[in-house]
Amino acid sequence: MPTLDDLIRSRRTHKAYGSEPVDPAILRELFELARWAPNHHVTNPWRFRVLGPESRQRLKAAADAAKPGSGAKLDRAPTLIVVSAKQTGDAEQDREDVLATAVAAYIVLLGGHARGLAGYWRSVPVLDSPEGRGAAQLPDDETPIGLLHLGEPRQEQRVPERAPVDEIAAFLA
Repeated sequence: MPTLDDLIRSRRTHKAYGSEPVDPAILRELFELARWAPNHHVTNPWRFRVLGPESRQRLKAAADAAKPGSGAKLDRAPTLIVVSAKQTGDAEQDREDVLATAVAAYIVLLGGHARGLAGYWRSVPVLDSPEGRGAAQLPDDETPIGLLHLGEPRQEQRVPERAPVDEIAAFLA
């Protein structure tokens, strides 16, 4: 069984998937894991919306209206999840909640990888438009974080170069 270190180092962004959607029971397992993301004041801000065929078509149409041809990217994976953060109106708490939701989204990707799924996290400007928000049924008090694409991988991904630790971390006196 791979260790957490192995999973973190081997997870990759995939853009080619098999055709079968992820089983809803597996999605529930992933969302259950995500709710354990660290969150100041335990506000549980993360929201996950699994798009069905009709909502996906509406989001594709909104994306194509904003940027012709961009909606096709939403068909890459058989399972598409809109991730958003519930907001309170308090700037400090809202920032904290957006960051916590980003961690929750990564937990979904990492948990999916542990189950043999491929994943892709995209930030998509259409989710900021009224049409995109409507397609994803995002209420006014939620900030979109992005889209998670999930499914069976169709190909291996290359191992990307990473900056050495000394370039990204400093130990201050």
